[in-house]
Amino acid sequence: MDMEAQSHSSHPEALRLWLRMLTCTQLVEKQVRNNLREQFDTTLPRFDLMAQLQRNPDGLKMNELSRRMMVTGGNVTGITDQLVAEGLVERMEVDGDRRAYRVRLTAHGRKTFDAMARQHEDWIVSSFDVLTAQEVDALYKLLGKVKEHHHAKTLEIL
Repeated sequence: MDMEAQSHSSHPEALRLWLRMLTCTQLVEKQVRNNLREQFDTTLPRFDLMAQLQRNPDGLKMNELSRRMMVTGGNVTGITDQLVAEGLVERMEVDGDRRAYRVRLTAHGRKTFDAMARQHEDWIVSSFDVLTAQEVDALYKLLGKVKEHHHAKTLEIL
């Protein structure tokens, strides 16, 4: 048992579970980051921005992208500038707002993202190859219970 979890809590098993989930998440994310860099010469934030645009074919305003990605406007602007320079996204003016831009994937961007997304899915699936289909299903359902519990608590606060 983790000595720190054991000495600081009367619930060491729950803490160990949390640390295990966090570690697994970090390991999978590290592998995805490495694979994106090695195979596509890109980063996870760039992939995430393109994923948002893929789900919104008409594009998104910069502030919408920032909110959805939970990063600052400056971060979104920097990533967008890079993707525009590479011909993967385009900026369009927003009618009635000369200060705002809508960003969307170009045809080249959609094709590039589709290739990355297929690989991304394969990487994630292979991360869970060690589990049987039944184990994946059980883990998904159990974590769903934790999610619902926290969702209900959030609603209580509101």
